[in-house]
Amino acid sequence: MRVELPPEPAYFVDRDEQRERVLREVDAWTGRSRPLVVTLSGPGGMGKTELARLLARVLRDRFPDGVLSVDLDDFRLGGVMDPGDVLAQLLESLDVEPQFVAARFADRCRQYWDRTSAAKLLVIVDNARYASEVVPLLPASGDSLVLVTSHGPLYDLEDGAAVGLTLPPLEEWAATELLGLIVRDDRLAADPDAVRALVRVCEGLPAALRVAGAWVRAHRLRPLSRLVPQLRGELESKGVADVERIWDTVYDGLSPTAAQLYRLLPHHPGATFTQESATALLGLGPEACEDALEELDRAGLLDLRAVLGAGDGRMRLPGPLRAHAVRRSRRDAREGEPDEALPRLLRWFVRQAQRADRFAAGRRLTVVDEFAAVTGAPDAPLEDPQATTDPDLRAERSDRASRWLYEERHAVFAALRLAHERKLDAEAVALSEAVWTYALDHPHQSDVIGLFQLAVDSAVRDGTRPAWLARTRCQLARHLWQSGRLSEAERQLDRAEETCALLGADERDRKLAASVIEFRGMLNGARGQWSAAAADFERSRDLHRAIPNPYGAMLLTYRLGEARAELGDLETAHRLLSDAHERAAELGRERMTRRTGFALAGVLRRLGRTQESRPLYELSLRAARRRGSGFDEARVHEAMAALAQSEGRTADAADHRAAALGIRRRNGLSGEGDGAP
Repeated sequence: MRVELPPEPAYFVDRDEQRERVLREVDAWTGRSRPLVVTLSGPGGMGKTELARLLARVLRDRFPDGVLSVDLDDFRLGGVMDPGDVLAQLLESLDVEPQFVAARFADRCRQYWDRTSAAKLLVIVDNARYASEVVPLLPASGDSLVLVTSHGPLYDLEDGAAVGLTLPPLEEWAATELLGLIVRDDRLAADPDAVRALVRVCEGLPAALRVAGAWVRAHRLRPLSRLVPQLRGELESKGVADVERIWDTVYDGLSPTAAQLYRLLPHHPGATFTQESATALLGLGPEACEDALEELDRAGLLDLRAVLGAGDGRMRLPGPLRAHAVRRSRRDAREGEPDEALPRLLRWFVRQAQRADRFAAGRRLTVVDEFAAVTGAPDAPLEDPQATTDPDLRAERSDRASRWLYEERHAVFAALRLAHERKLDAEAVALSEAVWTYALDHPHQSDVIGLFQLAVDSAVRDGTRPAWLARTRCQLARHLWQSGRLSEAERQLDRAEETCALLGADERDRKLAASVIEFRGMLNGARGQWSAAAADFERSRDLHRAIPNPYGAMLLTYRLGEARAELGDLETAHRLLSDAHERAAELGRERMTRRTGFALAGVLRRLGRTQESRPLYELSLRAARRRGSGFDEARVHEAMAALAQSEGRTADAADHRAAALGIRRRNGLSGEGDGAP
């Protein structure tokens, strides 16, 4: 029995799910007229070859006629492989003397089929690029097993005779275990935070973990905390030596379009991208981008499973691959390549963020006109709630837009920073307006303060649009006072009010002037000065009515109702909030209908009308869950706990308090929240 397997690796962890799947498939295989083929795909350095060899060792006794192994990269010349050469090696492994190996390819195929027709063989085919490379190497016996490793999935192998498994990066626990086996150093146990940082630098890539282990062993006197940034720099600048050669070889075989997309992807703002944003980045239209993405997937430089139904449609280049793409971009990109792509992508992000903002919050006061569609780049799959009369579908579309803002927040944030950095001031201010709507659902996040400050800086740098200055300063002020920085917030509002003198008399500028007064009232409310706040809200509402602006008048009626509730004037608050709630529903403003409903429920509860408040709270809770707003969900649970307690339902009250506390703890907070978002 010929067994072509090297010694097993010193350390191997996890992959239990993949091993069990293969063993089940082998047990269930019925010995048809062709062998069972199992493909293991994933980027270079993921451990595919080691897993194939481990499986071969486990299964070798089931295949008494031998375990054969070929690495197709050993047969490539200039990227081209002759399968006849591979067949010659396999025939020699099957004890065919070299001088008897048939000269013609077709004859070698028949010779191979004859030698394998009654055999029980296990064949490892390493580093396949295409299904067409594997097919001639399949034994003719249905009692055989072929394990194929490839960088990307091999979709063209015959259905029913092939099982495709994609190896994901190691989970953190497995990566930590592998690093510990490689290093066996007391420093690991003494500094678990540094170990976690080392593991995350490697992003679950076994080959990178081996480099990290060698790095730790080579520097025995240095604390791990010093090694982490050094290792990160080493991997970013040089990559993993053996894996780098594989990635370079795969990259060199890409078409020009796929290679260009690969070079551009690390410049994409945020860690993830979608098919639509990749299309905008590439700038060659949907079909060209689809072809390039599929080619990168086949090459193992990308995983399309997220697009194909196993995820949310967002893709990413793992850290080591991203660093490799950066190196190839520096080496191969034509002059100006990223500079041409990024403004186009930023315009695309502005348009999508504006659409999501409008669909989530309805048409509202904005100071940057809506951007046009980017030629050749499809919009994100969002639908206008106002295009349907079905209230449930309208709410679903609005919630979907809110979720888009949440799911794409990192990319939107990065796009705003990039726009400011590249002096694209209109894009920066426009993106800040969408961030504003996101932050209404997810308040008290410190990172948005920096973003709103960049928007102010962009408006100041532009210097020609008073509306930009007033709007961005108000946006920044609110998040400053929510962070307890009241004096800084007041300075921003003072500057915004000074700018109002430069505004014109058109409808938008009049709305903006009324909005600045509203923000002053909100700041007074944050200080607990509710009488002053109520006076500001009255002034602002009068201005909105004079325009006339029904939405603004409704919003300020809501603000005034909240202020009257804080002052203890519950009957007036009930009248105002009821009016605001009805008008929000009439205007089809889903977000404001929920907000006014929640505020109205609170007043009804305080008035002892609990039967009327409960359904409003329940609607608010369902809406918060659909939008993915943990802040709102916790706030509603706390209100429902107070409601249940007032009705003597202590068990329900405890459940709601526990739910709110659980949400806050998951987000690193504790205690009760306050205030409307």
